[in-house]
Amino acid sequence: MGGDSEPHPSESVLVVEDDRFIARLLQVELTGAGYEVRLASDGVEALEAAFERCPDLVLADVMMPNMDGFEMTRRLREDPRTEGVSIIMLTARGLAADKLEGLTAGADDYLVKPFDNEELLARVRGVLRRAAYMRAVSPLTGLPGNVRIEDEIQARVRAREPFALMYLDLDNFKAYSDRYGFVRGDEVLRSTGRLIRDVAKAVAGPTTFVGHIGGDDFVIVTSPELAVPVAEEIIRRFDALAPTLYDAADADRGYIESEDRQGTRRRFPLLSISIGIATTQVRAFQHRAEVVEVATELKNFAKRTAGSSYAVDRRSA
Repeated sequence: MGGDSEPHPSESVLVVEDDRFIARLLQVELTGAGYEVRLASDGVEALEAAFERCPDLVLADVMMPNMDGFEMTRRLREDPRTEGVSIIMLTARGLAADKLEGLTAGADDYLVKPFDNEELLARVRGVLRRAAYMRAVSPLTGLPGNVRIEDEIQARVRAREPFALMYLDLDNFKAYSDRYGFVRGDEVLRSTGRLIRDVAKAVAGPTTFVGHIGGDDFVIVTSPELAVPVAEEIIRRFDALAPTLYDAADADRGYIESEDRQGTRRRFPLLSISIGIATTQVRAFQHRAEVVEVATELKNFAKRTAGSSYAVDRRSA
């Protein structure tokens, strides 16, 4: 238990408070607890500090001159450099509307003034602990890894809420890596991860879950009615991206030559993506393993089609 209460040596907090006395008290308390602390007096100054070096946590007052905490939070969330930062808002009013506006703007938690030091540190530890858990991710793509993926699917199964699991797999990736090397292969995976995340967020909204199983395998957990639109947009964008990942001569030719798994040299088409979709619209699942099995089966079915494609499970249990 003791390990949860100790801050990680690299954890930093940006305190945004226009009252110098309160800012100093917060700085002393957080520094004493082992955090690295920087100060900003308003939202504008906070954005400059965060964009220069993103902290692990922003602890910000709501009412500030020049730019209030709500607007500052929205801007932090909109910028790729700071979109993942943890944010706790401080408010002098405990009104439900204020709390809702803060959470809607993108805050992770809020504290109503006055608060005691123990509550402050407990909230800070809690938010940073959740952020660390969310960062249990693929080091290559920055997307949640296997543990988070399993937890996400099982949580949906346990809640008995409608959802779709999309299993995405690149076609001809081994041939690409053999031809161009691991460095360019890793860049393909990073680009694919960004593409999948961006499409899922744009088409299905921020609550859609995107994970990286490993290698060239990814998953999306979204609502059943949005799975096909997400799949179609991913395929459209990936097919536009794929030729740009090759040397010009190979892209123009439309294939590369490489050895298959049996050591036979043959031609491989350009990268494509296959997607299998399992959904609660046609069957109920009792365990995450069932969902994964169905999605994997559909993904393998989609891979039989040349080029990018998706397959949806439409069989009743």
